[in-house]
Amino acid sequence: MIYSKPALSFDAQADLLLSRGLIGITKPDLVTRLKVVNYYRLSGYLHPFRQRDAAGNVLDNFVPGTTFTQVWRRYNFDRRLRIILLDAIERIEVAVRTRLVYHFVAAYGPFGHLDPKNLPHFKRRGFLQKCLRHLKSVLTLNGLTKDEHAHWLTKMKQETNRAKGEAFVQHFFQTYGDTHDMLPLWMACELMTCDSLLRFAGAVENDILKKAAAEFAFPDQQLLSWSKAIFALRNSCAHHSRVWNRVFGAKPSIPGRNKNPDWHVTPGFALDRAGLMLTVCHFWLGKVSSTTLWKQRLFALFDEYNDIPLADMGIPPTWRTHPLWI
Repeated sequence: MIYSKPALSFDAQADLLLSRGLIGITKPDLVTRLKVVNYYRLSGYLHPFRQRDAAGNVLDNFVPGTTFTQVWRRYNFDRRLRIILLDAIERIEVAVRTRLVYHFVAAYGPFGHLDPKNLPHFKRRGFLQKCLRHLKSVLTLNGLTKDEHAHWLTKMKQETNRAKGEAFVQHFFQTYGDTHDMLPLWMACELMTCDSLLRFAGAVENDILKKAAAEFAFPDQQLLSWSKAIFALRNSCAHHSRVWNRVFGAKPSIPGRNKNPDWHVTPGFALDRAGLMLTVCHFWLGKVSSTTLWKQRLFALFDEYNDIPLADMGIPPTWRTHPLWI
């Protein structure tokens, strides 16, 4: 099937929305909003207001009485929710990389990450495998392939090169550049992307991962699972993607029932919705800072936007009295 929808002017976009039953806004005002919020972005917040036929199929027209104010409130709630989430994720991410790097350099020194033996869970290939992969890459004009560790170091080098304007990077290479072409890990970790950090966390020895996880009173696999879910959420927030009613592919593992019964109290949180991610952030942030007021700011946002459907976020009506939130 060929995609043949034409590009529409802002005027035509406004006419289309009004013709489908959107009320409560004039065309000039709607055009003004569409100039600052992409039609396609806004459509994600319009979608829940579209009518359905008897078979449940989504129609183009909106439910009668759908106002622009309703839609815009959901858009603003989601925007402010992302800001609150990023605040929690930043503190969690910094804490995770701090713990991992601390235990790693204590074992292997500041440049221990340069030796693949110290990162045993990176995939390695035997000599014949390397030859076959290189031959295939050359024949397909893709260039030579690298082991995971080498590829990770290349990305670290790229991240360092992009940060050459940073004072600490300049100072290190001006002072030690005749001997070292890579930063010590406690410096390099400040430049890591989430992807590089996740790869590092998955490659370290089990003992180091366990030590870092123990700092949060987590099992090691929970630390990995929650980190993956948190960083996927971070990417959505950083790229201004809709999160409030999104279905998430990266789902955090739920702690075991015997040692963590609060995670299994019903009604609970849907495993693939924002409500569970809010709960993970709240729980984890409590391990990072005992004085945080993050929960209060989150509750204040929900109080201000008390018309937002909780079910779409996978949140039960009694969530504020759930043991994980008390």
